[in-house]
Amino acid sequence: MNFFQAIILGIVQALTEYLPVSSSAHIRIFGDLMLGSDPGAAFTAIIQIGTELAVILYFRHDIINILTHWFGCLFGRNGKDWKARMGRGDEYATLGWNIIVGSIPIVILGFTLQDVIETSLRNLWITVTVLLVFGVLLWVVDAKARQNKTMDDMTYRDAFLFGLGQSMALIPGVSRSGGTITVGRALGYTREAAVRLSFLMAIPAVFGSGLLETVKAVKNYKTDAMFPGWGPTLVAMVISFVLGYIVIIGFLKFVSTFSYKAFAIYRIGLAVVVALLLIVGVLPAIDPSVAAAS
Repeated sequence: MNFFQAIILGIVQALTEYLPVSSSAHIRIFGDLMLGSDPGAAFTAIIQIGTELAVILYFRHDIINILTHWFGCLFGRNGKDWKARMGRGDEYATLGWNIIVGSIPIVILGFTLQDVIETSLRNLWITVTVLLVFGVLLWVVDAKARQNKTMDDMTYRDAFLFGLGQSMALIPGVSRSGGTITVGRALGYTREAAVRLSFLMAIPAVFGSGLLETVKAVKNYKTDAMFPGWGPTLVAMVISFVLGYIVIIGFLKFVSTFSYKAFAIYRIGLAVVVALLLIVGVLPAIDPSVAAAS
């Protein structure tokens, strides 16, 4: 991987991380097209940190309020009974508990299915299938679902279902935001509420796992043949951070006015293109590095 290719992948990461189109699928596809292989664990983990830092910066006020109210309630600021400690009557503390509940599925499934996720599920035919299926699902659900719930209406049940939608993103091609947004719209949340909840729920799971992967990948980067060096990697991370922040602003404005139809059509079109590239042999169904490891 050279400097220019690293920058391109940083741009791809920023443009696709927050949209319901699957950043992992795009990184895999562009990696194979440009490099003939996966971009490598170290590089991918580090540029993902860039996009997650953009989320933290954008939602910094919400994050500060959630943390201060959650800890305040937990330590008895609003009362000593267990309901008060669990955030009764405090919307930010309640949202904090909902985020915790929503993080449970992806943590459990991520650890228990790690080997399958990193091998069998990385087949591009699986990616094509879920791009298509979840594209149609997002289109239908968004068109037919009601819009009468806001972030304040979230229950533990809804939070857990959001978490199940988020955990589907462990399959490359589903899209973390696509899974949570589809579940949110099916539950009757407004488009903007579904997006904001998707972003907030992703922070502990994605940023936490990203830091762990980065630490692990950095320790092994010298044996990673695809690692382009620290210069290109850090530049790509900065690009994914800056451009990612702009994408967040644009995406939230877009969904406050328009439906998710355009993203659904894009997913379906991408699935068709990737399937054709697989059929003619331009893309391998199994990444060479994964095939060699297995």
